Amino acid sequence: MTPIRLDVQTPSRAYPIHIGTQLLTDRSLYPGTITPHNTIVVTNEVVAELYLEPVLHTIGPGTRQFVIADGESHKTLDTCGELLDAMLGHHLGRDCTLIALGGGVVGDLTGFAAAIYQRGINFVQVPTTLLAQVDSSVGGKTAVNRPLGKNMVGAFHQPLAVITDLSTLDTLPQRELLAGLAEVIKYGLLGDARFFDWLDANLSGLLAREPDLLAEAVHVSCAHKARIVAQDEREAGIRALLNLGHTFGHAIEAHLHYQGWLHGEAVATGMLMAADMSAREKRISAAARDRIESMLERAGLPTRPPAGLDAEQMLNFMRGDKKNLGGQIRLILLDEIGQACLSADYGTESLLATLNHFCVA
Repeated sequence: MTPIRLDVQTPSRAYPIHIGTQLLTDRSLYPGTITPHNTIVVTNEVVAELYLEPVLHTIGPGTRQFVIADGESHKTLDTCGELLDAMLGHHLGRDCTLIALGGGVVGDLTGFAAAIYQRGINFVQVPTTLLAQVDSSVGGKTAVNRPLGKNMVGAFHQPLAVITDLSTLDTLPQRELLAGLAEVIKYGLLGDARFFDWLDANLSGLLAREPDLLAEAVHVSCAHKARIVAQDEREAGIRALLNLGHTFGHAIEAHLHYQGWLHGEAVATGMLMAADMSAREKRISAAARDRIESMLERAGLPTRPPAGLDAEQMLNFMRGDKKNLGGQIRLILLDEIGQACLSADYGTESLLATLNHFCVA
């Protein structure tokens, strides 16, 4: 495919998103300030087996590497500290660059380390999962998890560039692909009904990994996120809509200690719970709620929280969400498919009814 370039414009930094195939080894896409002696490629043990050597070769001899264990449970302050210690051990200065080669865990962790090392250094996002390509690699949100909350320790820190090589999706496990589709579906739900219709019509082809359809899904999703981030870099307003399903989903992940479920799986269940609550609040019709559930089920995504998570437990986790103000849980709800809003103006009975409907101890 012909490479696509999108530009993200934020008050702190403007940068390109490159979307195409066989981009990992295109040296011209990496910022010219990068040199081998002051660059570390951060990845995990799974991605390292597939793509680390080509990237090291592209940057040049002497490029360093830092490989972490795979999984959300390793997105911690301890792992971040190990990376920072490695950087200090190599005597890297403020002119060094980190390259995040991997999915959302690698991108979030690397970006956070870049945000705090010597008060801020450059980094590049090279996302290798669908979820990271359409969501976490764009917008400068970086963070690590704590036992009581996901992404509760973090910083806004924009990358120098995002290099999205769709060829990496060829080796992506199907479960990871489905988790990424949850975030793609999210963009249709929160702001683009026509895109939701397109996804509904082309879901079978997306599940079969038809290249043109995947390219279109990534392009449209990134364009939506770039537009929103440009308007609201630090989530003071419209950017909060990107958290559709996340308040419920993060509670599921925290309950599971970030093991067992993928982030996109938790978000999928969270989006349906948000849709259910929206229907209880008479914001959307029952038919719209059922259509959302049908799409998520057809995409092979979970639509119920794991057994053992009761309503009161989930509510306690939700009380720690970053969007809350004055002790009030604020939720992203739907006014229709393609239109979402951030709301604290809802009936508590609707929230409790949704939690009791979905959560089984």
